[in-house]
Amino acid sequence: MLPLVGCSSLSGTEGKGYISADGQITVYAAADRSDPVKVEGTSLDDEPVSITGMRGTPVVVNLWWSACGPCRAEAGDLARAHDELSGKADFVGINIRDSSPSAGRLFEQKKGIPYPSIYDPDGAAVLAFAGYVRQGAIPSTVVLDEEGRIAAVVSGPIPSAQTLVDLVDEVTADG
Repeated sequence: MLPLVGCSSLSGTEGKGYISADGQITVYAAADRSDPVKVEGTSLDDEPVSITGMRGTPVVVNLWWSACGPCRAEAGDLARAHDELSGKADFVGINIRDSSPSAGRLFEQKKGIPYPSIYDPDGAAVLAFAGYVRQGAIPSTVVLDEEGRIAAVVSGPIPSAQTLVDLVDEVTADG
């Protein structure tokens, strides 16, 4: 797999500015998971966010950009999954391409996103997912197990809120 380093000038994207992912879902058995990832950054509201500090519960990490059509399309499902998994999993977004935090905040307000997003236009935070998420493919969603290890990856928009809820349940049961 190729490392994800954030979007830049992308050729072959049909003028979209991002690479559409294929929708593949990959689940890793507990015995096959790598070391815990370490992700920290600053939120769109200029607050510190540490996925590393969320150990003990599964964490859903969504990579997005406000001008990405599939990112906009899946936002409602992510918010619904967040609500359904309240108390059972944490959620964090990683905004990888907006030119300013204000564009990301506006997107989150319009879409009703209830969880924080790390502002990461330079791609530093997403390097933790190198080898699991295809470079430039957004949206992508990663489910971390209670230990912070990559347990599942959705390459492309999540098919539904229920699919994400089921993935978290599977990761929790397998852990």
